[in-house]
Amino acid sequence: MSNAMQIDLGSVVSLWRYPVKSMMGEELNATEVTDRGLLGDRAYALVDTSDGKAATAKNPRKWPRLFDFRATFVEPVRPAARIPPVRIALPDGTTITSDQGDRNQILSKALNREVTFRAAQRGAVNAEEYWPDMEGLDHRDTVTDFTLPEETFSSDPGILRTAAQHNKVNVGVYAALMRGGTIRRGDPVRLE
Repeated sequence: MSNAMQIDLGSVVSLWRYPVKSMMGEELNATEVTDRGLLGDRAYALVDTSDGKAATAKNPRKWPRLFDFRATFVEPVRPAARIPPVRIALPDGTTITSDQGDRNQILSKALNREVTFRAAQRGAVNAEEYWPDMEGLDHRDTVTDFTLPEETFSSDPGILRTAAQHNKVNVGVYAALMRGGTIRRGDPVRLE
């Protein structure tokens, strides 16, 4: 450790991963952090077949029910391995998996909009990882988002609307990754 001043801020209380963009996710005890964020975070998305754009809770008029869905991986995510399928709990309590053949039809019916379930492109930069117009931000191309826990949204569903009005829909803490590794609940959080 260097002689730099260090301030203990607390410890990691919870870790959340969101396997499908804008759906509720899963709480973890530990996970790997890579240059793309938490391993398996936003590995999948729903794509609107009418315009080819990913479904996002940042557009609540078009996608008002995305937070009513929950996605969890069916098996552990491993570095350098194929991303496993996810189990999706629908608002009516029905559960499907991303590897079943009729998933697009079931999801489209539940959302009242035709969608296609897709894996994220490896190496592609997505909206959560690149914020080119954040004035004065160093290392813009390496910014990663650490999203607020899902309880925040269920206790105040207007939070995204407020963020859109006042902060260009930027919600969360943004940081540059210095080095990857494993993060666990209870790990210390320090400012150097």
